[in-house]
Order: sequence, then C-alpha cells, then structure tokens
Amino acid sequence: MSTSFSSLTAKIQNLDQSIQTVRTWQQQGLEVVFTNGCFDLIHYGHLQYLAQASELGDKLVIGLNSEASVSRLKGPHRPIKDEKTRSHLLAALAFVDLVVIFEEDTPLELIQALRPDVLVKGGDYTTEQIVGAPEMQSWGGSVEVLSFVDGYSTTAYESKIKATKE
Repeated sequence: MSTSFSSLTAKIQNLDQSIQTVRTWQQQGLEVVFTNGCFDLIHYGHLQYLAQASELGDKLVIGLNSEASVSRLKGPHRPIKDEKTRSHLLAALAFVDLVVIFEEDTPLELIQALRPDVLVKGGDYTTEQIVGAPEMQSWGGSVEVLSFVDGYSTTAYESKIKATKE
C-alpha cells in the first residue's frame, strides 16, 4: 500500500475542517484521541508516545504548536523545523489521522472546539498539570498520562548539535 503526498496533506486541516472531521468520526461511533506538542525534532520518544496514544482510541488527532507559539514557549532559537515540515512529518506517520496547527500558547481552545474523547500527555505531566483536563472531564472525556521515555528529548538533541559546533 503506497501513500500519496496528497493523502498526507489531507491529514493536515485547519480548525473548521478538523471540527467537522472529528464530529463525523464521533457520529460514526469512533473514539477520538487528542494530544499536542511542538514535535520539533521527532525522535524515538515521540514515536513511542504517539503509537501508544493511537492505541487508546480509533483516531489520533495532534494539535501542533505553530512556529510563533513554539518560539514563545521555547525561545527565539526554536522551532528548528518550520510548521510545514513538522506537520507533514507527523501526517506521514501511519498512526496519526489528523494534524491541526494552533497559534495559542496552550491547546485549550482547540480541545474545547474539537471535544475529543480522550486527552493524552506524556509522563512528564500529572493530570492536574494537563491543559484541558477539567474540560475533558466535564463532558465525560478521559485524560491519560503515558509513560515517559527517558533519554529522548528535542532539548537534548539541540544541546548535542550545539556541542558538536564548538
């Protein structure tokens, strides 16, 4: 089975398109899982996390921080990869069904608009720290914290790259 580039691009949707897609899936009885992040340098930890997240439901939606959002959160030196590259890399993963870029510093507005069934974050968070957890629980959704894969982080890779330049 081959995947065309246009099918990858179709997985990347704006807010209005993504709301309609999620509603359609839910009307079909499919459980929608949501997670978010910068996904600047995709590494093994990301892959394991996203694969595990996808197993918690039928469709996996990723809220991807825009370039401006990443820069505000991580500093002016980030992101390393532009949002077009990051979104297409995520869309190329077989277990990712939808990618939505958001401009805000947190995904709260996106979570409230999409109303997924399951909200997932990595083990470096507690449920109390997860943006959108109270809202999810208010409409009967669930919040899951997956185990963190030690030794893999974009910050560590960034430091390694800088060290090789010195």
